[in-house]
Amino acid sequence: MAIKAGDHIPSATFTVMTADGPKPKTTDEIFKGKKVVLFAVPGAFTPTCHRNHLPGFVKNAAAIKAKGIDAIAVTGVNDVFVMDAWKKASAGEAIEFLADGSGNFAKAIGLTADLTERGLGVRSQRYAMVVDNGVVKTLNVEDTPGKADISGADNLMKSL
Repeated sequence: MAIKAGDHIPSATFTVMTADGPKPKTTDEIFKGKKVVLFAVPGAFTPTCHRNHLPGFVKNAAAIKAKGIDAIAVTGVNDVFVMDAWKKASAGEAIEFLADGSGNFAKAIGLTADLTERGLGVRSQRYAMVVDNGVVKTLNVEDTPGKADISGADNLMKSL
């Protein structure tokens, strides 16, 4: 069953790139005591993710944070090295890039997408959520991986 507004984020561990290399980062470290916007993409560098979804959050990061958001993070079923390269290629310094390399978080929240026919395997669905102290307040899930409207930054800002 997919996560929904009012649910708690399950315990999971992402991988993040640090100055010392890849390090684990838990959902408690990300969400506990904070108001966070988390958005997910089917794949770093894929056309919709790279050209439409991520740029909206990069462009609107300051405006989103001005509405009381402590952090903005993106996750995808990609390894930490790909996520780090995507961050560097996208001027995404205001956003935390969370690698969900094996898709464990996507599975835990019930938002996987089987894109095997497209050669991508099992990935995350495209969504955006607002999480307040570990509780999902808003969840916007796209109905198709090739769109970034419902889960886009402009639409999410309306709910802040």
